[in-house]
Amino acid sequence: MPAFSVSEDLNFAFRLADAAGEAIRPHFRVRCAVDNKIDGDFDPVTAADRGAEAAMREMIAAERPGDGVLGEEFPETRSTNGRGWTLDPVDGTRSFIIGAPTWTVLIAHTRSGMPVAGVIDQPHTGERFYGDGQSAGLLRGGVERTLSVSTTTRLANALMATTDAFLFSGREAEVFHDIRQSVRLVRYGMDAYAYALLAAGQLDLVIESGLKPFDVQALIPVVEGAGGVLTNWRGGPAHEGGQVIAAATRELHAAALAKLEPAAA
Repeated sequence: MPAFSVSEDLNFAFRLADAAGEAIRPHFRVRCAVDNKIDGDFDPVTAADRGAEAAMREMIAAERPGDGVLGEEFPETRSTNGRGWTLDPVDGTRSFIIGAPTWTVLIAHTRSGMPVAGVIDQPHTGERFYGDGQSAGLLRGGVERTLSVSTTTRLANALMATTDAFLFSGREAEVFHDIRQSVRLVRYGMDAYAYALLAAGQLDLVIESGLKPFDVQALIPVVEGAGGVLTNWRGGPAHEGGQVIAAATRELHAAALAKLEPAAA
């Protein structure tokens, strides 16, 4: 079995993102058919979601046999070598189906279940955010630049995002309201793209709940590589999903955690 370096894994992730983009772009802004995956609620899926994940899985099976695959649209393939790929082919399907370019392709490479490299790719705008936990970058139009988070340390100065104003309920909603009242600005509806903007220094804080592993694992190496902090609401590892907070600085992270603590699971 080849001993691939993290940089080689990241380059392979770029190729996976290319394949996903090819599968997705023909379906964007054409009012494609939308299926609902669950009864009693709305969890949309399109041919773009399924086609992109299938394309990435085919490449992994051919070029990285033995690597596991955890994706949103198909059953898990177990790893036989401790290495794996976590895929969300279209994170933000609701944005995708209305034609808003805030959906992304999420790709994480894992070792022993922990993400060590991540890609947040936006095929429509041509933006590719990536990181390995030590550094992070943005590739667009053949030009690369290093990503670095902002220096914001106080909630009163923070620009915050979350996917949906109604994402939280009960005690979670109460503590989120407290934080919302404490920050400078809140924006909604960006899904994983918000974490890319945090890594780029545009946003300072992202708070969410109810995430799955494929929603968050690709984000961790990018945010941390840009100098940010990404944990669960108790300050522990967030790679399994659930309640997630990302912050530009440790000081801002600590201030937000203090408000989230009463609702932390």
